[in-house]
Amino acid sequence: MSFRHDWVLFLLAIQLLFWIFLFFKKDRQKNILSDTNEEVYNLLIRKVNLNSLKIKNRLILLGLFFLTIAASGPQIGTRVQPVERRGVDLVIVLDTSKSMDANDVTPSRLSKAKFELNKLIKKLSGDRVAIIVFAGSSHLYLPLTTDYEAALLFLNEIETDMIPNQGTSLSSALNTSLTAFTQEIEKFKVVLLVSDGEDHEGEAIDVAKKAAMDGMIINTVAVGSDKGGLIPIELNNKYKRDKKGRLVTSKVDKSILKDIAQAGNGSFFWFSNNRDSYIDIENSINKMEKKTISTHEFSEFDDRYQLIGLISLVLILVSFIYPTMGKPRK
Repeated sequence: MSFRHDWVLFLLAIQLLFWIFLFFKKDRQKNILSDTNEEVYNLLIRKVNLNSLKIKNRLILLGLFFLTIAASGPQIGTRVQPVERRGVDLVIVLDTSKSMDANDVTPSRLSKAKFELNKLIKKLSGDRVAIIVFAGSSHLYLPLTTDYEAALLFLNEIETDMIPNQGTSLSSALNTSLTAFTQEIEKFKVVLLVSDGEDHEGEAIDVAKKAAMDGMIINTVAVGSDKGGLIPIELNNKYKRDKKGRLVTSKVDKSILKDIAQAGNGSFFWFSNNRDSYIDIENSINKMEKKTISTHEFSEFDDRYQLIGLISLVLILVSFIYPTMGKPRK
């Protein structure tokens, strides 16, 4: 249970203090008239039934009590309301291999990708989003959802050490992305493959062609620069070296990603320090035909002030019509 305007409940405290005041002053009338002649006293109260008057006053106070509660906007239980959304199913496939730690893009390739994807997810409206992470193997990290806050939370936790099996298997990542979609409709399915393009298997283009035949669109995003960058290891400012002890320079392979995008009937983007951003991807998605996403239901507290307000109204009305006249004395 909660209250929409909980500050109104402060008035209940004032009413409580007023009731306490009345409780200790309930015999004040008797004290005032204690020295009054009995005949005069009876004359003063003969037309008023004191017990009825007390009931009338209590009804008014109770009515104000329930009116205050109603004004605070009590919310009890939950209410389920259907909401229709129009959008596409977007599956983000993010490379988490060690080469994504290269710092040729500030502050690193993975950080740059996460930054742009974070902005993209915040701009989505009605679209469902899923996240797949991959290196030497791939895993469905977040199923399709319209809960963008959850998607951002999952995205921010992605690191390059989350998949022990290192390498870059683009074909495995694409195959996993095909299983992330939950409906058989051929349209409205978009894959966004974000990687530095170092494919260690070479089957990704065939998978992209197969996906395109099923109506999917595969967009690719290259992350990195032409000159490449060193791959840091651990936290001691050392860099990865080959078997001969030479520093390994990781360079982005745009050609493979362009070929995958072409085979998947999609578009190619390039995240570097001075190139494409999430806005380009957002514009591409917004130009697509949207579908009506199956009705999404959400729960929230249900306003229940109506019944309490009705009780208050009844009590106040009864207090106005409640008779307080005493019985005529003979």
